[in-house]
Amino acid sequence: MLAPKKQKYRKIFRGKNRGVASRGANLSFGEYGLKAVDRGLVTSAQIEAARKAIAHFTKREGKVWVRIFPDHPITAKGEGRMGAGKGEVKGFVAVVPPGKFLFELAGVTEDIARLALQRAAVKLPMKTRFFAREGA
Repeated sequence: MLAPKKQKYRKIFRGKNRGVASRGANLSFGEYGLKAVDRGLVTSAQIEAARKAIAHFTKREGKVWVRIFPDHPITAKGEGRMGAGKGEVKGFVAVVPPGKFLFELAGVTEDIARLALQRAAVKLPMKTRFFAREGA
């Protein structure tokens, strides 16, 4: 599973996920991409499941870029009264605004890329769209 090697703070506030993506909103590496339509949190397990689905369907041909990284710790709070404190870190998530590319793919045909990224989209907790670079 993906997780940061080092952090400044172990537990952080939840924060807001407002606005649309300006960074990561264009195809930078591959010919085809999977773009988020909704906003949400993607766990490291979901990222890994989607990456494996792409690798399995493409028979490991071509190259896959994962454009998100789970660097936001999520805590699990047990039952208890107010003042019991914050729970332990349960795992890490990537905060995804709408318009951000999640995965990019190159070195395969458009049909294979479309089907592979559709299989990856099933593993993710948000609506996504398939994009192809002009002239691809």
